[in-house]
Amino acid sequence: MSANSFEITLPFPPSMNGYWRSIGPGRVIISKRGREYREEVIYACIVERGAIKSDPMEGRLAVTIEAIAPDKRRRDLDNMLKAILDSLEHAKVYENDSQIDDLHITRLPPDKPGSVIVTVTEIEDE
Repeated sequence: MSANSFEITLPFPPSMNGYWRSIGPGRVIISKRGREYREEVIYACIVERGAIKSDPMEGRLAVTIEAIAPDKRRRDLDNMLKAILDSLEHAKVYENDSQIDDLHITRLPPDKPGSVIVTVTEIEDE
């Protein structure tokens, strides 16, 4: 793996049930809570980097996520991925989440208020 890597701690994401809203037949949009989460991620990336980079990662990527839920309720780990990955794309960490070839998510013990630690690393060409 290359040295081009980005690590950030983000708020715990909404579930997919809270991220999307149906507003009619065949029409689904990101909910208010989903849009707020996206803005929180963009702001966290600005704080971490000093500004949104104009040059997002362009290569193939490996993403590792450590999920720390705010409580002991049962949650599906895969239920939070879309909110995290799409928000990082909007924060210009990478061009598109289709660049991700290697994706790992691990559940850590719960701790209020909950968070996710995300590491995005460009994969070197072989």
